[in-house]
Formats: sequence, structure tokens, C-alpha cells
Amino acid sequence: MRASAFVYPWDVNGDPEAAQRIAGLGVRQVTLAAAYHSTRALTPRHPRHRIVTAEHAAVLYPTDARWEGHEIRPYAAGDWAPGDAYGEAAQALADAGLDVHTWVVLAHNSRLGAERPDTSVVNAYGDRYPWAPCIAQPATRAYLVELAAEAAVRPGASGTELESLGWYGLQHLHAHDKTGGVALGEAGTYLMGLCFCPYCREGYGEQGLDADELAAGVRDALEPLWRGAPDDGGWAGVEKLLGEATAAATRAWRDERARTLQEEAVRAVRAAAPEGFQVLLHADPVTYHVGANVGVDPAHILSVADGVVVPCAGGPDLLPPFAEQRHQKTVIAANFTVVSGMGGNPTTLTANATRARDLGATQLRLYHAGLASDEDLSLVGEALARL
Repeated sequence: MRASAFVYPWDVNGDPEAAQRIAGLGVRQVTLAAAYHSTRALTPRHPRHRIVTAEHAAVLYPTDARWEGHEIRPYAAGDWAPGDAYGEAAQALADAGLDVHTWVVLAHNSRLGAERPDTSVVNAYGDRYPWAPCIAQPATRAYLVELAAEAAVRPGASGTELESLGWYGLQHLHAHDKTGGVALGEAGTYLMGLCFCPYCREGYGEQGLDADELAAGVRDALEPLWRGAPDDGGWAGVEKLLGEATAAATRAWRDERARTLQEEAVRAVRAAAPEGFQVLLHADPVTYHVGANVGVDPAHILSVADGVVVPCAGGPDLLPPFAEQRHQKTVIAANFTVVSGMGGNPTTLTANATRARDLGATQLRLYHAGLASDEDLSLVGEALARL
């Protein structure tokens, strides 16, 4: 199975051994961050540093003139990725014999939410989620589509993997996070992710709902969960809390906004890309799920994109719905965490990859070559050799 390792530019730049080390794992490809959210990352082998703090969401290359006159535009990186950090790393990796795909994070940007609060998702209580741009808003959608096209199609890249191309909700770690006091399941998470910005309020109206009544209904539905009642989870749990017709109307609005954004972004990338350029989405096969791996309808997304990257840290159960809709050249990449300190288990990679292949995976993604220890990387290399 073809395997690709996720990498940040700061894992490579300034470390003359990094590219060959990654190639030595046995991967044929790297998925290199070109646009990324804020993070604090360990660099356990770098000769110049051990910690990199990316202070805000940024593009990791110089932008071009397309952004002149745009209401929303991407932020440049600071000293954690100066100049054309992406381009420098991509060249080193290509020189080591690796294919390079861009890794583009889209609707996940805390700095945008802090500086432009009007762009953020607003929950039923009026709380804003600054990390989550509302993908229903026209200016935000235009920004995301343009960013996808520019960040995806970097010189020398043969494909892209688009993350967070859909709704983001409550589940987002923050500095000194204190949101785990009530364990929300899928139903509570969905309700806490419903947006009530002006555009979404209007959208609910188009579905026959009164936005004020809906917000009040969401708050009423959540109240038992705050008191400790169990969250039944699943879509049946949402219907139980909100009512079947109301739940369906909210989902119709959100699904349409996400689906059309994905179509627009993929079209924009393909229009900017050379022939044969591969476009994949980080995806979950349940449309109402939100987050970095956006909820999609498998049949629809595989008619739009060339494939998907599917989270498998908790097991390969999300693969079959995509495999059932697979076309001849469709990529279904099983994404496994191989960093022991982040819950991964590289000792089981061979068995996990074999199981994923049996369930329809055609490729592997390994998270993350820069964050893993030497021991983890050694185990990954052994596993890939066996595969």
C-alpha cells in the first residue's frame, strides 16, 4: 500500500538529515503543511530547536496578488515558518525522492475569529467559536475557496489533502481547556455546533424554521445534559432532543452549505492545478459530524473529489461506507496515528494496515513523521517493510 507521512515545514527546514530520514521510513509520499492552524509542536530531532510555536493560523508560503481587494485574506506566518517555508521543505523532500502533496487546513482559524468575530459560528446561547469560521457566510466561503486553490497548488505538488472543508463545532482543544466537565455525545455535540449567525438564522428560515424558536428549543434540549442526563448519541439522539422534523430541517441547511462549499473548492483547485493533480478531503462518512474530518455523504464526495483521508485512530470502522462507493481510481487513505505519546501505537501498524486494506483502504497516511520519537519511527519503518 502506498503510504504518506504528514510533515510540517519546520520539521525539515534547517535539518539537513530530515528529508532522507523520512524517505528512509519506506514512504513514497509526504503530505506537507502549506496552510495550517495555530499549534505548539515538538521537534525531537531538529538541530536548532525542540519546540515550535505557531502563534496563529497562517499560510506557509508567500501569497500572490489574488488577495488584493478581498474582505478576508490569509495571514502570513511568523518566525516559525518565514519566507517560503513550504517551498524550501518541498524541494528538500522532492530531492530525497518523495512525492509531495500539500496539506491545507481551511475552516479552522482562531485569529480570524478574534479579529473578525462576525465570521465565527455562534451557538444557541450566543457564544462565539472563534476557531470555527461559519461556512454559510458568503465572504467566508469566497475566502476558503480562494485559499484552497492557492495553498493546494504549490509548485511541484502532485496533489493536495484538504482538511476542515466543512463545519467546525465545539470540539476544539484550547489553551488550558476546561470543557470536559460534561461529556457530550454525538447529539449534544451536534446541538452545540448549530450556528445562529445572521446567515444561518436566515437559512433556517428557508427551511421553515423560526430561528429564535429553534435556538430556544436547542437550549431546552441541552438542559438535561448539563444536569447529567445521558446523551443517547447518534442522529436518533438529535431527533429525540429536538424533534424529527426540526432536526431534519437543520441538517438540510447545514448539509447543503457544506456540500456546495466542497464542490466549489474542489473545482477551484482543479482549475488552478496541472493535469493529473489529485484532490483528497479529510472526511467522515456521517454528514452531521463536524471538525477537521468533515462529515460528508460518501457517494457525493467521491463523485466530486479523487478520494478521502479517513481517520482510523479509533479503528477502521469509518472505511466501509467510502469503500462501497469507490470508483476504479478512487483513493481511500486510512489515517493512523503513529506517535505513541499522542495515543498511537506503531507496533500494531502492520495489523491495522492489513485490516484497513481488507475494509477497502487503498493507501495509508501516517500522523506524524515530525512529531514521532526515534523509536516510533523505527517501528514505522519496520511495519512498512513488512507491508
